[in-house]
Amino acid sequence: MEAGKPRDGAYIESLGYYDPFIQDEAKQVRLKKERAEYWLSVGAQPSETVLSFLKAEKVAGLIRQKPKKNKRPKSTSARTTATAKAKAKAKTGTKSRKPPKKAKKAE
Repeated sequence: MEAGKPRDGAYIESLGYYDPFIQDEAKQVRLKKERAEYWLSVGAQPSETVLSFLKAEKVAGLIRQKPKKNKRPKSTSARTTATAKAKAKAKTGTKSRKPPKKAKKAE
C-alpha cells in the first residue's frame, strides 16, 4: 500500500495475508516471496509489522532498518546553566535597560 493512500484504500498488489484465527501457525501467514522480493528490490519500504512477517518468512532483499531513536530533550545542564546566568545578572543588576524616555513639556 502506498503511503499517500488511505489505510483502507486500493492497493497496488496483494502479496499475501495474515489470519490469526487459523490454529496452525505455519498457515497463519501466506506470502508471495518472489513478489515481495521484487517490491523490496525496487524500493518498497515495509511497515514494522510487515517487516516482522518478511523476516519470519526469510525473504531475501531485506535492508536492515535503523531502529527509531527516542527523541529526548536537551540535557538539563544546558538549561540550568542558562537559568543560573540569568539569575546572576538579575542579582548584580547588569541587565541592559533602555534609558527612560523624556517627557515632553506641554506648551
